[in-house]
Amino acid sequence: MALPLLHRRQLLHLGGLACLALLGGCSNGAEPQLLYAPGELPSAWLKTLPKPWRGQPQPSPAAVLAALGKPGMGLLQLSDGWALDARTDQLDPLGAPNLLDQLAPFAAGPSRLFQDEGTPPLAFPWAFSTWVLVFRNRADLARRRQEGWTLLLEPSLKGRLVLPSSPRVVMELVLRQLGLPSEGSWHAAGLDDPKLPDAIRRLRSQALACDEANGLNLLLAGEADAAVLPARRVLPLLRSDTRLQALLPESGSPLIWSLLVRPAGAAPLPQAWLAEVLKPPLLNRLLAKGWVPPLPAERLSAPLSAWPEPIAQLMLPAPEVLARCNSLAPLSAPKRIQWQALWDQAAPKAPNQSGA
Repeated sequence: MALPLLHRRQLLHLGGLACLALLGGCSNGAEPQLLYAPGELPSAWLKTLPKPWRGQPQPSPAAVLAALGKPGMGLLQLSDGWALDARTDQLDPLGAPNLLDQLAPFAAGPSRLFQDEGTPPLAFPWAFSTWVLVFRNRADLARRRQEGWTLLLEPSLKGRLVLPSSPRVVMELVLRQLGLPSEGSWHAAGLDDPKLPDAIRRLRSQALACDEANGLNLLLAGEADAAVLPARRVLPLLRSDTRLQALLPESGSPLIWSLLVRPAGAAPLPQAWLAEVLKPPLLNRLLAKGWVPPLPAERLSAPLSAWPEPIAQLMLPAPEVLARCNSLAPLSAPKRIQWQALWDQAAPKAPNQSGA
C-alpha cells in the first residue's frame, strides 16, 4: 500500500481536534498559553516560563496545531514539518529582530517558514538537528564511515535497520547515496533519473521498520543493529552507552527544526525568556540534553568544548558538512505529485514477484 508523502499528518488532525473542547474548557483566556507536545520542549527551559504565561502540554503535535486560532494561545511549539501545515494567515510576525539577529544565517529560511525573502519572520527557530546513522555493537561498520549513507545498503543490515517514517527523508538519503544534489536544488527533470526507483526500492527493502520514534528502543533492545535517527535523541546517550556509535556522513543530511510560532492576536512575546535559550547557563543545560540552538559557531565553541570532539561534531557539524545539509522546504504541488509517484513506483516488490 502506498504511503502518502507529505499529508500523512492530516489524519492525525482528527485526534488534535478532539482535544480542543477539553482545551477550551481548561482555559479562561486570562493567561497566555504555550502549547507543546511531549518531548518537544526542554523541561529546564519550560520551568522558567515567566508569569502570567502557562505551559499547556498537549497529547501530540496534531493537537498543538489544531489549537491554532483558539483564544488564549500565545505560542505554539512545532517541528518544521508540522509548522508548515499551519495557515500563515493565522500567524502573527514574530516581531523579535534582536532575538533572530543572534542566529546563524542558515536559520533564516525556517524563521520565515520558507516563504520568500523579505517576508517577516513568523517563527523562532530555537533548535535544530541533523539525522545521524546510529549503530549498536557494529564497530565494523562504524569504521567504514567514509562510505557515508551507502552503509545503509550493507547486506548484514537487511531486516536490522530502522529508517525514518518520512518518505521524503528516506528519498533524501537516497539522493546522497547516489551523489545527487538534494531536492532543494533539483530541477524537475532530475526526478526522471533512471537510477532512483531501484535505489529507493533497495533501501526500503533493507528496513525492519520505518519508525524513528521507536528506533532508539529497537536499537537498545537488540532488535535492530542500525537506525537513522534525529541526532538530538541519541546525543545524550553517546557519552554513557558504549554500545552506540553515531556518524553524520560527509554528504550531510536533512535538517529538523524546533520552532515557536505566534498565533494571530497573541500576547506580547516573553522575549527575555526566549533569549535565555541562547546563552549560558541554560544553553549548557540544553546542549546536555541534545538541544542545539542554531547559533554561530563562535557562540557554541566554548560550551561544546566540554564534549568529546566526535560528539561535538555531531551537535555542530563542520562548516563544509553543514553546508551540505538542507532544510525541507515545502514542495510545489507538481513536484509533490512527482515525488509521490516516484515513492509509489519504488515500493518493495512482494516475495512472490519476480525481479530485483
